[in-house]
Amino acid sequence: MIHMDLEPIWQLFIKQLTLNKCITKVHWKKITGIPFLFISITPEISQRTLEEIINKCSVIAMKGHRLHSETIFVRHDDMLYVFRHRFYVPQEKMFCCGNLCVDCTRLKG
Repeated sequence: MIHMDLEPIWQLFIKQLTLNKCITKVHWKKITGIPFLFISITPEISQRTLEEIINKCSVIAMKGHRLHSETIFVRHDDMLYVFRHRFYVPQEKMFCCGNLCVDCTRLKG
């Protein structure tokens, strides 16, 4: 299994979030191995807009890497939002297993 250091990805992601004028404060913390995002926002943006901002910043941070991200809303209290957010390497078949799978690596090309 290949290990990828996600720390630089997280640093760029957090930096991109802090550049947005609608976000007043952001930090992330792992709790029992699960990364959580804590984001304080200005009153004029909606949760949906915030999720779009998170998605755009994720795309910027992942550029040039074979990664995906997943963001799941957890809770909010006034202007503080909490999300489970993770970056992960997609699982793909790396070899032909001989079972004639529809997504066989031999059929890619």
